[in-house]
Amino acid sequence: MTTLQYKIDFAVIFRVKNANPNGDPLNGNRPRTDYSNYGEMSDVSIKRKIRDRLLERWINDGRNEDDGNTIFVQSDDRKADDAKSLRDRAEAGLGKELGSERTAQLACKKWLDVRAFGQLFALKSNKKAGKKKEDGSDEEGDTGVSIGIRGPVTIQSAFSTEPIDVTSMQITKSVSGEGDGSKRSSDTMGMKHRVDQGVYVFYGSMNPQLAEKTGFSDADAEAIKAVLPRLFENDESSARPAGSMEILKVIWWQHNCKAGQYSSAKVHRTLVVNPDGGYTLYNLDGLTPEEINGF
Repeated sequence: MTTLQYKIDFAVIFRVKNANPNGDPLNGNRPRTDYSNYGEMSDVSIKRKIRDRLLERWINDGRNEDDGNTIFVQSDDRKADDAKSLRDRAEAGLGKELGSERTAQLACKKWLDVRAFGQLFALKSNKKAGKKKEDGSDEEGDTGVSIGIRGPVTIQSAFSTEPIDVTSMQITKSVSGEGDGSKRSSDTMGMKHRVDQGVYVFYGSMNPQLAEKTGFSDADAEAIKAVLPRLFENDESSARPAGSMEILKVIWWQHNCKAGQYSSAKVHRTLVVNPDGGYTLYNLDGLTPEEINGF
């Protein structure tokens, strides 16, 4: 399988209506905003959803462990194996090779998200701690595995096209489960937050030079392209009810060479998204974008 042959840039436009697209745990789980009150959705959250959709795609295709399309970083609530941790999954997938010089090569071959986004294998040793020196410090020995893999697919955070309004309401988080029911626990009441309405956009790129390092292929790029229009399917929750998050458009630019005809910054600037979800695409000579409707 050949690695990625052409540089790719892409953008995803989506609408949020009465939902919390990405709560901030350091701010009472309110929807993330920047200092100008523009809505924000972290790149980590977006990659989490891409991984989930890729995992569902792999399951629907028949769960072939040897096809290299399974996912390493899986959510606990939708994982496709019995691994209790990333260490368990790494050991099950790589066996005695984990920590060897072949770790990066084998991990990229086995897991699609490692080939795409990269991964840091920073795993503690299972061995007992070494003996103490006379000064009380540990003797040098096996301290674990720390192997970094740099992926060719980069995702930027999503931002709304205009400042957003956040509505907050008090809710009952739990009911009395003990005693005669006359007293409620201190954590009974809570707050729930939502974005009333907003249109967001995020950008991404795929780098063929880095793809050569991980083995990321044209087929892998097509797999990501296929799941982007349905990024929020099967992602429903109390914070994001079904239908409250909608992909409007995926814009896909495929260059005609590995180096790219233009810089990613110049390509991304050709897309101007309006607050109503409409957009304008400005032309770049020799680079025609593909416009894909959301699911």
